Amino acid sequence: MTRTVRIVGAPTDYGANRRGVDMGPSAIRYAGLAAELERIGIEVVDSGDVPAPRAEERDPEAETVRSGEAKFLRETRQVVSRLGDRVADALAAGETPLVLGGDHSVAIGSASGSARDATVGAVWFDAHGDFNTPATSPSGNVHGMPLAALLGVGEFADLGWATSNGLRAESIALVGLRDIDESEREAIADSPVTAFTMSDIDERGIAPVVGDALDVATMATEGVHVSLDLDWLDPREAPGVGTPVRGGVTYREAHAALESVADRRCLRSLELVEVNPILDEHNETASLATELAASALGKQIL
Repeated sequence: MTRTVRIVGAPTDYGANRRGVDMGPSAIRYAGLAAELERIGIEVVDSGDVPAPRAEERDPEAETVRSGEAKFLRETRQVVSRLGDRVADALAAGETPLVLGGDHSVAIGSASGSARDATVGAVWFDAHGDFNTPATSPSGNVHGMPLAALLGVGEFADLGWATSNGLRAESIALVGLRDIDESEREAIADSPVTAFTMSDIDERGIAPVVGDALDVATMATEGVHVSLDLDWLDPREAPGVGTPVRGGVTYREAHAALESVADRRCLRSLELVEVNPILDEHNETASLATELAASALGKQIL
């Protein structure tokens, strides 16, 4: 049976201090995403972008939370609510949602939409923990908060639109962490979330670490949401990202990781986020994103 992938863009730029990731969905499409997937026998449907208000036209402080700061929270709520509906509709139609961000705050919509009618695990390929809350975030940027939001941590417990009942902390694995705020470190350590750092990958290798992450995400779940922040890779491999951090995975390690996802036949939904064409070189990072999506969806060397 032919697999159908539904592409949904979420061109947000609310989460970072450096502008440009709102152009990520267009850059990834321009890099040939649909053609890359069609070459491996996938039927592709592109449903366009969810409406996303432009950041420069809005007041980042227009909506506040109980304590702390969360910039563009109203706009984030609008986008992720629409995105969650699109993802859930794709799954109901028997399609695999492929979300193109935008900053990583869009994960609140893509993961919650994926887990709306099912118990879902998640593998989070990222340099960052995304476990801050408005009270703990040093910047107030929501792209550093999506996992905390989905799990109802801190102030997010009061925001029903952000929390996903079908996504449990016990079924989430973070892979490749290397830039964590102190408050995040404590919160992750105190939570049932499983975390693997770059040191774990250095010591054990990419295949065993990703294998363990997939074991976590597939235990008593009906599928896995994969969230791929392109800053997971080393900036030498992916220069065009919102928040680059030295010391990330290599090109080959990234492909091996996503090939492991495909081998498990557990992928329910996928998102690619934080591609910033303004900082990129010859659309190199967007092209890499298309390759990695194909690997996650079953592209093989032989």
